[in-house]
Amino acid sequence: LSLSRYGAQLGMAFQLIDDAIDYTGTVEQIGKNIGDDLSEGKATMPLIYAMKHGSEAEAALLRSAIETQSCDNIEEIRKIVEATGAIEYTSRCAATEAELAIEALKELPHSPYKEGMVALAEFAAQRNF
Repeated sequence: LSLSRYGAQLGMAFQLIDDAIDYTGTVEQIGKNIGDDLSEGKATMPLIYAMKHGSEAEAALLRSAIETQSCDNIEEIRKIVEATGAIEYTSRCAATEAELAIEALKELPHSPYKEGMVALAEFAAQRNF
């Protein structure tokens, strides 16, 4: 049970950072086009946070982009996501998920495998963006 909890929390930390990188990285860094999640109509954590904390006009632009699966205004969207603090918030959420993953390992005896799993959780939440 603790390993399944570890896996779920690790996956969440990794995904949250992946969502943030979608608005902060470059094509060369992330290996995919910026805004790919948006072009698929995915309302990820950075977008949800930005809609909640941006102006009505900003929230409307983000909502429209998600609904139409459009990256036409990606630079403006990136600015909104950055200005609202959505990246920092998403990063903090990822760090919390990584901490929960590590916490799930407490019952396991010390071993090189456990150390590796802890390092993996830490890495998942600290990937560069």
